Amino acid sequence: MAAIPLPSQPSPIQNSKMTYIKKVAESPGLTSVPSSYAFTPSPKDQAVSDEDPEDSIPIIDFSLLTSGTPDQRAQVIQELGQACKDWGFFKLINHGVPESLTEAVIEGIREFFNLTDEEKREFEGKNLLDPIRCGTSFNTSIEKVFCWRDYLKVVVHPEFHFPNKPAGFSELSLEYCERTRGVARELLKAISESLGLEPFYIEKVMNLDKGFQLFNANFYPPCPQPELAMGLPPHSDHGLLSLVTDNGIGGFQLQHNGMWVNVNAIPNSFLVNIADQLEILSNGKYKSILHRAVVNKKVTRISLVMTNGPSLDKIVNPAPELVNNGIDQPAYHGITYKEYFQCQQGNSLDGKGTLDRIRILIV
Repeated sequence: MAAIPLPSQPSPIQNSKMTYIKKVAESPGLTSVPSSYAFTPSPKDQAVSDEDPEDSIPIIDFSLLTSGTPDQRAQVIQELGQACKDWGFFKLINHGVPESLTEAVIEGIREFFNLTDEEKREFEGKNLLDPIRCGTSFNTSIEKVFCWRDYLKVVVHPEFHFPNKPAGFSELSLEYCERTRGVARELLKAISESLGLEPFYIEKVMNLDKGFQLFNANFYPPCPQPELAMGLPPHSDHGLLSLVTDNGIGGFQLQHNGMWVNVNAIPNSFLVNIADQLEILSNGKYKSILHRAVVNKKVTRISLVMTNGPSLDKIVNPAPELVNNGIDQPAYHGITYKEYFQCQQGNSLDGKGTLDRIRILIV
């Protein structure tokens, strides 16, 4: 299926005059949210529940995929497929990335955001595909209400880039990126099998040897009126698979059965969510998950999202093996990952709006 073009997007994504939210939050005497950060909550958005013990978020043991018996691996692949189908999300334990490395990278992120504004602006970036971009909110060039969030986004594969401050941060992050990329590729092998495809199908078709990996660090400082502000509004991720960790402070919520659910991370685990390119590739069998970041009044939350996607030049279509069976029809138009990325990141966050644009209406 040929790729379809999406509307072209302006390149600038950051208003250089914007003040970092860290500086806003540290303003003396700040007791209310500035109007430019005040979201208007709807009753639907305010309906939040904790995890239900009877319907809890699936937990996947990564070690059983890589070193379990054939029967254990087969069982985990079945559980993984069910998690992708029912939730689009799971918690990953025993993944092999040292906890000490994760903690050191999180501390490096904290030190980065503690740099002076002048130092951070050295890494500001102007365009969506600049290899290093530091900024605030999501897309300040077009947003009317800003997110209570500063960010650092770095392209770390197929070529590794990284800020040279603070000292040692780049070296730690290189190892972390390599290890998480390995975890993602193993997961994608198992997900391939869960779809009835051969293990290396996604790896080969999505050209993961040149896959796009993005290091997304988020800084959410305390907010005087957290019920009025938003760290990041509801959205799905643009890649294939995202691996999320944080500094142990809650704030990640996902949508399940129409309800927002507070996600409680297991120590030294990854929160893993299906992203849009995997929804396209699976022809909607596995759907990307809507999630958001909320803020709190007392402490800073730091999160790190490792986005793992196809190569940027890859046209992503529904897998022919999943539609050429005489029953299912392609549910999405093909599109290059680069074009999809630019469209989603070049607009305001709008749920799954970019995916909806390439969805095929089947009568």
